[in-house]
Amino acid sequence: MSEQKVYNDYFYDEPVYDLHDGGYVPLKVPDVPEKPLTIPSVLKPDKVDGNDVWYTIRAQAGETQILPGAKTKTWGYNASLLGQTVVLKDGIHYHVHIVNELPEVTTLHWHGLNVPGPVTDGGPHAPIYPGESRDIDFILNQPAQTDWIHPHPCPNTARQVWNGLAAAVVVTDDVESKLPFPRNYGVDDIPVILQDRSYHDNQLDYDADYDVDGTLGDTPLVNGTVNGVFKVTTQRVRLRILNGADRREYRLHFSDDHEFTQVGSDGGILPAPVKLTKLMLTCAERAEVIVDFGDHKPGDRVQLMSDDVPLMTFEIGKFEPDSTQLPDHLVDLADWEPTPGLPVEKTVMSGMDDEVRLDGKLFDMQRIDRKQKLGDVVDWDVTNTNDMGSGMIHPFHMHGCHFLVLSRNGKAPYPNEHGYKDVVGVNAGETVRIRVMFDVPGVFMYHCHILEHEDTGMMAQIEAYDPDHPQTFHLLSMDDVNNRTNQN
Repeated sequence: MSEQKVYNDYFYDEPVYDLHDGGYVPLKVPDVPEKPLTIPSVLKPDKVDGNDVWYTIRAQAGETQILPGAKTKTWGYNASLLGQTVVLKDGIHYHVHIVNELPEVTTLHWHGLNVPGPVTDGGPHAPIYPGESRDIDFILNQPAQTDWIHPHPCPNTARQVWNGLAAAVVVTDDVESKLPFPRNYGVDDIPVILQDRSYHDNQLDYDADYDVDGTLGDTPLVNGTVNGVFKVTTQRVRLRILNGADRREYRLHFSDDHEFTQVGSDGGILPAPVKLTKLMLTCAERAEVIVDFGDHKPGDRVQLMSDDVPLMTFEIGKFEPDSTQLPDHLVDLADWEPTPGLPVEKTVMSGMDDEVRLDGKLFDMQRIDRKQKLGDVVDWDVTNTNDMGSGMIHPFHMHGCHFLVLSRNGKAPYPNEHGYKDVVGVNAGETVRIRVMFDVPGVFMYHCHILEHEDTGMMAQIEAYDPDHPQTFHLLSMDDVNNRTNQN
């Protein structure tokens, strides 16, 4: 890779960082012993038959040793906390049996996968009641990327994620596999799921910690581990970073200001690598970065920090020298030109606390707010009307598609925003223009990904339609879901 500029900036507007909010809960350095960083195991298929693969995913309750003393009651996917990593490949036909072993209704949303909605996508129209299951299938058609699964029941997404339901999804393809990236899972290619929780006698108490503007905890966790240590045995390590928090923004850097290279974002590999010393992720954003520890010696310890708080430690061990260089160009992006004659769609995120709205409305499960034809390329202006001095960043997420960030208040997007995305943080007083294209049909959510805002109703629905193959969707109401739940 040729000499490139190194960015030493979080890019977002500092006056509206979450740490300025009146209800902000700062992270504290946990006074507990270090332990090995948990690396979630890879989910094994039930069956493989040619191009068809079958999986079972169970949402279950359990207990997890997070802190010294009593175990914490937690939820997870095929695990007591978080879940096994799901590895998918472009072009494969997947059949997934989803089982709900929890005491309440849930859903399983494939965040980042372009799969049909509203049921396969796993939003609030795909409830799975206690003791029941749901079977879905889809043919994956998208590039390599890091995604995740999490629940999406309206209005209980935030609490269920707080309880532990979240897991990494790794999508692979034949383009990424030829790039000189680390990809030995668990050794030089690891998920880094960032979350925060508070504990009350070692237990979670969501109601006690609840904040309508986004619930924050004082204890940092990585992959469900407090004070985790990862032993570095290769010179280069690929981190698949997910902001899996309900509310918190992560402003990441290394304790020694070590450089790292971002090679991927929400929707896949970036067209070109970007060198950074700082990286800010709003809720649900992902970033793939490669860290070269070649300038460190065995025994060195480097901490991954958010603001001034360590999240985890990299303990440098012995490794073979690695002279691999990244190319200046990584992947080609599709040449999306806007479909002629279509207006710019405008959507507005407004308010804070319980006054949050999307386009001045609260979410209605049976209302279609917009429609967009499959294959059309449409520019959207996403505006955050919060006050620039006292407002907040709203992370805007769309289901069922990826988009390109074109501009921020008419200026260039951030240097690491030139790839496909499905979440974009919008500063207070800012309009972000994105370019959107759907290639799978269905009814999909778009919303603020501060989970408490989403649950409050800062969410709307778009129908992606094929005029040659019209579909009618049975859209549930919240009463439909609740009445059925009460009958169980």
